[in-house]
Amino acid sequence: MIRKIINFAILLPLAAILVIFAVANRHWATVSFDPFNSTDPSLSIELPLFVVILLSVILGVLAGGIATWFRQGRWRRAARRHEADAAAARAELAQNRPTGPLSRPSALLRPPA
Repeated sequence: MIRKIINFAILLPLAAILVIFAVANRHWATVSFDPFNSTDPSLSIELPLFVVILLSVILGVLAGGIATWFRQGRWRRAARRHEADAAAARAELAQNRPTGPLSRPSALLRPPA
């Protein structure tokens, strides 16, 4: 419940800022992909300025996330290896655990009848 309130308290102002940003930057901008001819580019698109900026931010976040994912690959492999070692140790412990009436600690603490 508290988490929903905190998310609402963070997301509502963020959404308001985003709407205000979009309304303030709604004029059209030409995005050109032709570096050699700036007066009459062959590859260009006209978009509202806020779309250009938001797409740039989204692409930057995605690129950063992908770069972080690749950089942490070594640690993920090590974690998998350690988890496999721990599972093998648990299996070996379960296999070597003694069985019988005296194997349980509670049976060892009871006075003989």
